[in-house]
Amino acid sequence: MNKEELIAASEKNIVGTYRRQPVVFVRGEGAHLWDIDGKEYVDFVAGIAVCSLGHSHPKVVEAICRQAGTLMHVSNLYYTEPQVRLASMLTANSFADRVFFCNSGAEANEAAIKLARKYGHDNLGGKYEILTMKGSFHGRTLAAITATGQEKFHAGFAPLPEGFRYVPFDDVQALEKAVSEKTCAVLLEPIQGEGGVRVPDEGYLKAVREICDRRGILMILDEVQTGMGRTGKLFGYEHYGVAPDIMTLAKALGNGVPAGALAATERVAAAFSPGTHASTFGGNPLAMAAAVATLETILADGFLENCAKMGAYLQERLWSLRKNHPVIQEVRGKGLLVGLDLSVEGNSVVKACLERGVLVNCTFDHILRMVPPLVVTRPDVDKLVQVLDEVLER
Repeated sequence: MNKEELIAASEKNIVGTYRRQPVVFVRGEGAHLWDIDGKEYVDFVAGIAVCSLGHSHPKVVEAICRQAGTLMHVSNLYYTEPQVRLASMLTANSFADRVFFCNSGAEANEAAIKLARKYGHDNLGGKYEILTMKGSFHGRTLAAITATGQEKFHAGFAPLPEGFRYVPFDDVQALEKAVSEKTCAVLLEPIQGEGGVRVPDEGYLKAVREICDRRGILMILDEVQTGMGRTGKLFGYEHYGVAPDIMTLAKALGNGVPAGALAATERVAAAFSPGTHASTFGGNPLAMAAAVATLETILADGFLENCAKMGAYLQERLWSLRKNHPVIQEVRGKGLLVGLDLSVEGNSVVKACLERGVLVNCTFDHILRMVPPLVVTRPDVDKLVQVLDEVLER
């Protein structure tokens, strides 16, 4: 089928939950994609912060092919080597003592919500309430959208599960006042991604940690978007000198192969026992092999340093546009999680960039989010800035 036939077949047969751009991609390599007509694009979306090693990274491809030829799936009633290897690597490189595997960020956050409630049931006299942040995003399942502090995601799905309340992000006093006798945990992103690439004040996460410790409740960090090197460190919490009780991961964990994880301390993880939670495909050998290869590559010498360096270069180049384009309000982010705040709507900018061979994403209607593969180069950044200069001039 050609491009038009594929798009028509998609519109006829697939549920309309996405507003897709009129392009059909057929190949990717590094930070570049090619469509069905052979046009090349520089990718600053990366599957929405998923393909951190770039498209078709040779180490990940080799790991998937090797694993597919030996063992693709067995039940979690048995042990498999790739799952054990990945769990050991995650605990060795984080605060966590235990890991639970699933398939996505929403599933990881569901697991975190269940674990926090189970911990509250077992250790906190039945406390069950979870405080989350306004502007947050935690996934599309019913509990995950309820945890999400944006009303637009709640519309049409009432009644939502009880036990969630929302407080302003980066507001320590509001959080302090919101903790009640029912509260068992605070759930938040180190940097709000879908919420507009909002970076908190330097001392905010430390203050959240202190409140949780003083009130005897859990701190849960959703690192689905900020984890796996995206911010220039392996996990976002490392920038702030704190460690959570529970952390959730997905997106870049498998570099495009669906994989999610919950990581927790021994004390908290003990609330889960056989039968309290499960996932048929969680820890699937194929996904775990891809994730092991991904994590090994990220941990290699110089990889995270290059991410931090390229993130700084990207922000510097974006700031340079402001003198000629007053519609740019702010550039913010950490590492290669970067937001360009505009005073105009951003979807037309996204479309114009697409026409010129550059992929960017718009969130909150006016914020261009750039989450390229961590292997992005200076020429790739220069191409983005050149195209944005042309589009904003227009």
